Amino acid sequence: MTASSGYLGAPLGLLKRVSRAFYLTIRVLPRGVRRPVGLAYLLARAADTIADTEAIAPVVRLDYLLAFRGRLSGDESFDIPDSVIRAQATDAERDLLLYVPEALDRLDSMPDGERRMIRGVVRGLIEGMEFDLSRFPAPDAGEIRALRTADDLDRYAYMVAGRVGEFWTDVLMAHTSALSGWDRERMSALGIRFGKALQLTNILRDAPSDLRIGRCYLPSEWLEELGMTADDLLDPDNSRDARPALEKGLRTALGHFEAAETYTLAIPRRCLRLRLAALWPLLMGLATLEIAASRRDWLNPDSPAKVSRGWVYRTMALSLGAVWSNRALGAWIRSARRRVEFRLEPDA
Repeated sequence: MTASSGYLGAPLGLLKRVSRAFYLTIRVLPRGVRRPVGLAYLLARAADTIADTEAIAPVVRLDYLLAFRGRLSGDESFDIPDSVIRAQATDAERDLLLYVPEALDRLDSMPDGERRMIRGVVRGLIEGMEFDLSRFPAPDAGEIRALRTADDLDRYAYMVAGRVGEFWTDVLMAHTSALSGWDRERMSALGIRFGKALQLTNILRDAPSDLRIGRCYLPSEWLEELGMTADDLLDPDNSRDARPALEKGLRTALGHFEAAETYTLAIPRRCLRLRLAALWPLLMGLATLEIAASRRDWLNPDSPAKVSRGWVYRTMALSLGAVWSNRALGAWIRSARRRVEFRLEPDA
C-alpha cells in the first residue's frame, strides 16, 4: 500500500491516523514485536469499525463480522462491502477498510506461529464485538440495557481486552530472548489483568456516551443496590447518587492495575522499548481514572475524562529517565494509583 509498510506488516501512517495513542505504543516496540502487534491491531480495528457503522443495521453488521471471523479461520473468503466503506465518516476509517485485503494477504504469508497468534486474538476480539451487537439494542431503539453482574463485566473485559494481554505475552516471549525465564502461565495471567485494567478504564471514561447509544456496562446489580436503573444514568444530575457504582468500577480497575505494575516491572531493564510500551498505557490509564474519580458530574457526556496531549508527551519524556530503575518506576506507578485512591476517600 505504501513504502511505510515494511517491517511493521502494516502502514505506519495509517496506524497513526486511526489511533494516535496506540500508535505511540506500537512505534516504540522492537521491530520483531512491532510487526505482529501492528497487524493484529489494524485487523481488530477494522472489525471494530465495521461493528460501529451505525448506518448499517446491527444484524447486517453482525453477519459481516461473522464472515470476517470465518476468513480469519481460513474457512471462506471475505470482502468488505462497498456500502460499509462508503458509510464511514472519515477518510482514515475508509482507508483502513480498504487496507483489509492487503492486511489479510500479509497475515497469510506470516510464519505459522505468528499467524496463529494473530488469528486467535483477532477472532476473540471479534467475538466481543458480536456480543455488543447481539446483547445491546440499536442506538435508535430508545432503550438501555445493562450487563447484569460484576462477573458479566469481568467476562466482557476478558473478551475485549484480557485476550490482548495473553497475545501480548506470547508475542513478547516469542521474539525476546531476555524473557526466556518468564513463567508463561503467570505472566499471561498478569497480562490478562493488565488488559482488563485498560478496558475498565475505557468503560468508566466512556460511560456517558455509551449510555446514549443504549449500552450500560456498569452492572445492573450495582445500580439496584442504589435503587437506580441504567436509565437514571442518562441524567447528569444523578452523578452524585450513582457515584458508588463508579467507585466500584474504579476500585476493580485499581486492583487490575496492581497486576499491570507487576507485569511492567517483570520486563528486564535492558528491554527498554518493551518497558516503555507497557508503562505508557499503564500511566495513561491511571491518570484517566484520576480524572474520572475527581469529576462530580461524571455522567455528563460534555466533560469526558481524558488526559491532554501535553500530558502524554510530558509523561513520555519523563519516562525516558525513569524506565531504567525498578525503584523509580514502582514509586511513580504507586503514586499515580494513590492519587486515584485519595479521590475515593469520603472527604476528598
